[in-house]
Amino acid sequence: MAARLPESGARAALTRRGFLVAGTLGASGWLVGCSAPDPADRLGQPADFATDSQIALNAWVRIGPDGRVVVAVPRVEMGQGVQHALARLVAEEMDADWSQVQVAFAPVGRVYANTAVLLNASVFEAGDTGLVASSVNALLQRAGLWLSLHATGGSSSVRDAWGPMRQAGAAARALLLAAAARRWQVDAGSLQLRAGRIRHVPSGREAGFGELVTTAAMLPLPATVTPKPAAQWTLIGRDGPWLRPAGMLDGSLVYGTDVRLPGMLHAAIRHGPILGGRLLGFDPTVARRQPGVRAAFALDDRAVVVVADRHWRAQRAMQSLDLRWEQGSHRRLDTEGVRASLRAALDGDEAGVAFRDEGDAEQALQGADRRLEALYEVPFLAHAALEPVNCTAQVVDGQVKLWCPTQVPVLARLRAARTAGVLPAAVTLHVTALGGGFGRRLEVDMVDEAVAIAMRLDGAPVQLLWSREEDMRHDMYRPASQSRLVAGLDGEGRLVAWSHRVAAPSVTESFVDRLAGVGLPALPDKMLVEGAFDLPYEIPNLLVRQLRVPTPVPVGYWRSVGHSYNAFYTECFLDEVARAARRDPVGLRRALLAQHPRHRQVLDEAAVRAGWGEKLPAGRARGVALHASFGSICAQVAEVSIEAGRVRVHRMVVVIDCGTVVHPDGVRAQMEGAVAFGLSAALHGEITLRDGAVEQGNFPAYEVLRLREMPEVQVHLVASGQPPGGVGEVGVPPVAPAVANALAALTGRRIRRLPIRLAEPGLSSGTSPGSDGRG
Repeated sequence: MAARLPESGARAALTRRGFLVAGTLGASGWLVGCSAPDPADRLGQPADFATDSQIALNAWVRIGPDGRVVVAVPRVEMGQGVQHALARLVAEEMDADWSQVQVAFAPVGRVYANTAVLLNASVFEAGDTGLVASSVNALLQRAGLWLSLHATGGSSSVRDAWGPMRQAGAAARALLLAAAARRWQVDAGSLQLRAGRIRHVPSGREAGFGELVTTAAMLPLPATVTPKPAAQWTLIGRDGPWLRPAGMLDGSLVYGTDVRLPGMLHAAIRHGPILGGRLLGFDPTVARRQPGVRAAFALDDRAVVVVADRHWRAQRAMQSLDLRWEQGSHRRLDTEGVRASLRAALDGDEAGVAFRDEGDAEQALQGADRRLEALYEVPFLAHAALEPVNCTAQVVDGQVKLWCPTQVPVLARLRAARTAGVLPAAVTLHVTALGGGFGRRLEVDMVDEAVAIAMRLDGAPVQLLWSREEDMRHDMYRPASQSRLVAGLDGEGRLVAWSHRVAAPSVTESFVDRLAGVGLPALPDKMLVEGAFDLPYEIPNLLVRQLRVPTPVPVGYWRSVGHSYNAFYTECFLDEVARAARRDPVGLRRALLAQHPRHRQVLDEAAVRAGWGEKLPAGRARGVALHASFGSICAQVAEVSIEAGRVRVHRMVVVIDCGTVVHPDGVRAQMEGAVAFGLSAALHGEITLRDGAVEQGNFPAYEVLRLREMPEVQVHLVASGQPPGGVGEVGVPPVAPAVANALAALTGRRIRRLPIRLAEPGLSSGTSPGSDGRG
């Protein structure tokens, strides 16, 4: 039985892992008096954000003489609408005229660090108020601040900005009101601020922000400011015109591949086809004779580069080269070998790490009246962002300039500095818009390569652009994984025991090894079992173990990380339990959520909105899935059929409780995109290996969701009044299990492996016993 943490509740008594973390940190003194960063301490210095024509009131707000409010946004735009959401926080507190609000990418500075992103590595919920949990989470937040961790990911942007950006807006508002009171020699209480204009009520005098900002900037910040109560919000929680980056609608927005500089050259790159293989040699003269080619050389022994005055010329010259690659030690690696290693881990004697151990699951399983067991698995997945990997670099006189679509500006600067042998202060980074990220732009391999290439070009700027084939065959993939689940039912069909073993490579280990060049010791990796160990269902005997299975295949952070496969495992197996117990899948979940009212409310709303239990047309069925991740809860109901031998998803009902909603339309858009992304993976996504190489090289082989396959998506928001949770990744995990559960209800066959293949024996349209959403 696991040691217990000194707090009550299912979350508090998480694991031996949590106990060890708390004990280690407590013994070292890190937890003593540790508190989360105060938003008031992150206002920063105005000079860091001011321009020649605009005056800054703090590090987040500057105002021009025309009254325009410019908000510093420290998170990168990749289609998720982050600039709109974060600007809304400031504008709300300032009572700014939304039509006068603009955004600018924040400069490098500690106040702009993402203090919430590291919370995704915590075994405790962000809102857990227990001593150990709150102290550990506070320590992670302070670490993000201390590291100046500029990062966009982990559905953390609004969660981090909620305090400091509202505080910045409230502070700016107080200064502007004080400036008006000083100018008119009146009491500040007689002033009214609305839509960017301050009015002295008794006299009717008015002034805009632009008229008052010079005076406001000379005043001291008030000792304390209090953000508005929710009852006074006019922007937060309401839809309105999108604040989109300039040029997004007319096509002039600059993405990484759009960067054009005087004298810029273009680089094509080819990496070894076999994992771990090294370059043996090549003759560059063939490429150098091609029109427009300026250089052809090896980048260490990892890749070959061709530089030309046009990208297509560089690519064409690359294709003319006869490249000789060492086969390497992984030349016999294939998909079946990876699957076998995962299966061997599940079947072996290694206990792994118990991330959650409550009651006595093994004893309860032995005494159960009925025992169910299932093996589930998922494949490697590519990020497959629409914009391929790219970076533009220039190195002149010890100064490095970068133009890069990156999710981690601070890491990009550090790696550029290391590659060029200069201090980070010598690196100027221009972050462009991202044509898709999904976690791939958390990597900095393209920065290393672009800077190394630029160093050989005598000061000329060079744009490195990977081909689609390079992008897909040399990704940092979502891990392949397998999972064994065992459940025990008593004589009345109640779920009394749950054992879950998850086998997968460690994303954290792989990422740190690439970033720092050093291997991590075999420590537990929470991201491998997230969504499995923090299962919300109230099961008296519950055991979740992690088995780390090393692989030479590079793995990385893919949208929703471990939640992306653990939701498939847990929610599909729970449907198997429901069927064995002859229980309705929604009814069983409700019974197991008696102490989780937020989860239960989301589930109930999804069932009502989807018409759960109502009759469907012949040949259709519904499936449900519920999953919590990144501080939010999402339930989905899929309505499916089989048409011409293919899965047809007609409708997805999505219900999300993401706490306080900043921009409802933005949340709905994220959920719609998450359904498309999740369906691509569930129905099509698979990276396979043969003879040590990735087989898929482009979209015909790595299919994504087609327009004709996109279902109707109905999104409903549950208002819980809690602090904001994540949104960007939360909608992905429930997609695959909802569809798989619907197909099981339709056909009577259980899908335990992704992507869904209807050609598997016995999987065809039919009937199945039990209540499963067909009415």
